[in-house]
Amino acid sequence: MGLLQAGKGHNVSGLAKACDVSRRTIFRDLDVLRQAGVPLLFDDDQGIYRIPGTYFLPPTNFTAEEALAVMVLCYEFGSDQRLPFYEAAHSAALKLESSLPGRVREHLREATAAVQIKLQPGNRLEGQTPVYQRLLTCIAARRAVRIAYESFSDGKTIRLNLCPYRLLYSRHSWYVIGRSSLHREVRTFNVGRIQSLTLLDERFHVPRGFSIERYLGNAWHLIPEAGPDAEVVVRFSPLVARNVAEVVWHKTQRLVHREDGSLDFHVRVSGVREISWWILGYGDQAEVLKPARLRQIVAERAGRLTELYNGQA
Repeated sequence: MGLLQAGKGHNVSGLAKACDVSRRTIFRDLDVLRQAGVPLLFDDDQGIYRIPGTYFLPPTNFTAEEALAVMVLCYEFGSDQRLPFYEAAHSAALKLESSLPGRVREHLREATAAVQIKLQPGNRLEGQTPVYQRLLTCIAARRAVRIAYESFSDGKTIRLNLCPYRLLYSRHSWYVIGRSSLHREVRTFNVGRIQSLTLLDERFHVPRGFSIERYLGNAWHLIPEAGPDAEVVVRFSPLVARNVAEVVWHKTQRLVHREDGSLDFHVRVSGVREISWWILGYGDQAEVLKPARLRQIVAERAGRLTELYNGQA
């Protein structure tokens, strides 16, 4: 619908190419839109289809519970202080609220005010909305892009062709996952560090069976490392054991509660560098029991931290 409602219209071949499907599939989808009551216009002279830009989706009969859920989520996630790029969700909540009967609107407004969702601090990515929107368009149309990217690991700006497979919001920011011409493999890039983006004529296909879950594997967060997964065991003191046990930190975690109130946290991860920062966040209340490599990484970083503070004493 986005393609048909944008620009001057598209012919069937153009739609099939942009959506990476057959002409037969496009004709079927056009029939579905007609049956749904969407005002699909066809220009006989140019042979193109389009949807008027003034067309809006028809109203939906929400239950009170559904309306409350949509309003709470849209208000919370749509605020410019929270999840970036979701301002439209806040606008949708206002429209939904205005369409409700007065008494129902007042009740839902009170209920919405009583619920608050506190998200982790996030990168607001000011000025990056166009980059995000163009990436989303390219993912739908299967078009590659050329990007200039501020790489922390390389310590410089790198340039590469990217076949964007998926967009992911995780913890603090937006990421685009796709195949990099520079690295010759699938990589993760922070949208906020994309300095420029140019659309290319090159088309791509997402590999069959690709998913973010498969790509990340057992990575602690976003960066799976090469080699076999590591069996990690961290012992947490009684002071923080309950706090750790209350959260599902990773899909492979296993908890062993000890008689003294401490907790042995078992997890299997693809690479240990990411998890080391999480462990360090618990300071002297966490001890890595294995593997030895992770224990060494944490010890070295803790040692540098001690030197930093001792040097300023």
